[in-house]
Amino acid sequence: MAASRRRLGVAPLRGLFEAVRGAVAAGWTGSVWWHGRLVCALDGTQVVVPDTDENKTVYRKGGGNHGGTGYPLVRLVVLIACGTRGVIDAVFAPTSDGEPTCATRLLSSLRAGMIVLADRNVGGQPLLEKIAATEADPLVRVTNNRLFPVGETYRDGSWRSRAGRLDVRVIRCEITITTDAGRKTGYYLLVSTLLDPAIPATDLVRLYHNWWLIEIDHSQCI
Repeated sequence: MAASRRRLGVAPLRGLFEAVRGAVAAGWTGSVWWHGRLVCALDGTQVVVPDTDENKTVYRKGGGNHGGTGYPLVRLVVLIACGTRGVIDAVFAPTSDGEPTCATRLLSSLRAGMIVLADRNVGGQPLLEKIAATEADPLVRVTNNRLFPVGETYRDGSWRSRAGRLDVRVIRCEITITTDAGRKTGYYLLVSTLLDPAIPATDLVRLYHNWWLIEIDHSQCI
């Protein structure tokens, strides 16, 4: 089987991916769309590959006190349509390439009419500006200690600010999540280029965390 795959090469699988990738959202309604925007997520993970000499020349193993452990690891960063789980684009890379580096290789698949959810790994200012430059609207969690000057204050407690050259809306929220281990309350800082005050901050909070697979028991802007 492995020999057959080597003879086949990557071109047929690459062609298959190019043929089937996409949001697959035509005719769908409801959770696929939010305020007229296609709900997407940008996220990464690591996957293992066979422990061969060829793979080990490109992909390194996990760290440990006694050298590398387990199998070689590949970083996978994907852009998906949340409602359909359709993969719009994907990047494979060595784990030495961070998520932000890989995410920049997906920017050509972003467009106006998307709202893109991402976690703190993608929340850095340079990448946030690059996402916004595609005319997609990011909704990104950033570190709680990041400081944003307060400009216009919205009625719901969120405020308009600047992230470098970018106009953003900042939402500080308190969220209680429920898991098998019990209930936990934490504070989150979200940033988006959606500046329209007609869209409540609570809608943005629920959108982000509902699709980030966190079961919300209670949330409020503070």
